[in-house]
Amino acid sequence: MSPKNTRETGHPGAQVQRQWKKGNEGEASRLFQHIIYSHYRLHARSFPWRDHITPYRVLVSEFMLQQTQTARVVEKFEPFIAAFPDFQSLADASLHDVLRMWQGLGYNRRARALKEAAEAVVSHHDGALPSDGRVLRGLPGIGPYTAAAICAFAVNKPVVMIETNIRTVFIHFFFPDEGKVTDAAIRPIVERTMDAAHPREWYYALMDYGVTLKQHHHNPGRRSAHHRRQSPFQGSDRQLRGMILKILVQHSSMEKAELVKALGASPSRFHRIISALEREGLVKQEGDVVRVA
Repeated sequence: MSPKNTRETGHPGAQVQRQWKKGNEGEASRLFQHIIYSHYRLHARSFPWRDHITPYRVLVSEFMLQQTQTARVVEKFEPFIAAFPDFQSLADASLHDVLRMWQGLGYNRRARALKEAAEAVVSHHDGALPSDGRVLRGLPGIGPYTAAAICAFAVNKPVVMIETNIRTVFIHFFFPDEGKVTDAAIRPIVERTMDAAHPREWYYALMDYGVTLKQHHHNPGRRSAHHRRQSPFQGSDRQLRGMILKILVQHSSMEKAELVKALGASPSRFHRIISALEREGLVKQEGDVVRVA
C-alpha cells in the first residue's frame, strides 16, 4: 500500500487518524500496522546488515548509518566487515587501518568511536555486545538512538526509538496539520502502536515507509521541531577535515607545510583544524610532522 495524502476521504490513513482521535487506539494501531506492513511486503529494502544479522554487523551498520546515506554505506559495509570480521579484529586493528577502510563515509570520529566500542566489548564484556540499553549507552559513540537500534535489530527487543524516517511516518499519520512536532509528542504514540512481538521487522517496515513518503510527499519530517538543514559541505571545515585524514591515511605522516600546500588552505585555518583533530584523538603532531594517531 503506497503512501497517500492522509486527508483523502476514505483513505486508510485518515481512518487511522479518526480512530486515534476517538480514543480507539487498538483499532487505530491495527489499521496503522496493516498499512505499514502492506507497503513493506511489496517494497522492503534489502541491505547486507539486514540480510545477515549479528550483533557485530548491527553495531557496525548503525555507526556507519549515522548522518550517512544508505547507498554510501552499502558500498563500504562488506569491505569493512571483510577487513575486520569481529570485535576482536577491530579492537586489535590500528586506527590508521580503520580510517583507511572508513574512507568515503565521512565523520571520521565515528570510526574512532567504533574501534573504541569494540575495544570495550572485548575488554569489559568478554567479546559479547551487551543487550541492555543502559549498558550500551556506556560504550563509546553510542547514544540513546543507537542503543535502542542495537536492541531492536540485534536482539529483536521491543524498545521505543525514533530516527528521521520513523519520525516522518508518525508526523504524516498522527500530526497531519501540525508544525514543530517534538519527539516527546511522538514517543508515546510509537510505544502504543508498536508491534511488540516483531520489533525488528516493524522498525524496518516503518523506516522503509518513511523513505517512500519522502519520495512522494513534501517531506513531512520537515515539520519536526528537530529538523535542521545541513550546512553546505563544499568549502566547509568538515570537508577540510576529511581531506586531511584522507591524505594522512595515504601517506601515514606528512610535514605540516607540505600538507598545507596540498590542501590549499590558510595556515591559520589548517592549524585550528589540526588541533581539533588532535584533541579528538584522530591525529598526532610531532614537531613539524602530522600523522594518524
